[in-house]
Amino acid sequence: MTRTDRDHLRILSICYYVLAALNALVGCSAIIYLVIGIVFATEGFPQPNGNENGGPPFPAEMFGWVFIGVAVAMMIFYWSLAVGQFLAGSYLSQRKYRTFCLVMAGASCLSGLLGIALGVFTFIVLLRPSVREAFEPTPSEPPEYDRYHAE
Repeated sequence: MTRTDRDHLRILSICYYVLAALNALVGCSAIIYLVIGIVFATEGFPQPNGNENGGPPFPAEMFGWVFIGVAVAMMIFYWSLAVGQFLAGSYLSQRKYRTFCLVMAGASCLSGLLGIALGVFTFIVLLRPSVREAFEPTPSEPPEYDRYHAE
């Protein structure tokens, strides 16, 4: 593995940490929607008559539950993406779990232009033969004699 490959893996690792922090922050922004949904679901604001029967077009509670559902889905998506990207950054620096890093490169493409650029560059670097060899385990010493599993 060349020095350039090591530098590229180090830079990719740092970029994954930064993108993980940004995605965690975006996931935290969904808390605003969660609070709005909880307020609408629990307070039950009076609504003007919206249909010919004299009732509201839809109950405020339903509107609140939709907000809660969207907020929870956003938080789960972005926080799990952030955890995966943080792990990918760690694994890139340790040169372990190449397949996981490739999967996270594809998943990073879901998080905007920065994620797309990071995912594409990760694919370019990790598909090099020299980098692939760096991720493969080195042949270790022969296993010690195990008297319980001796043939």
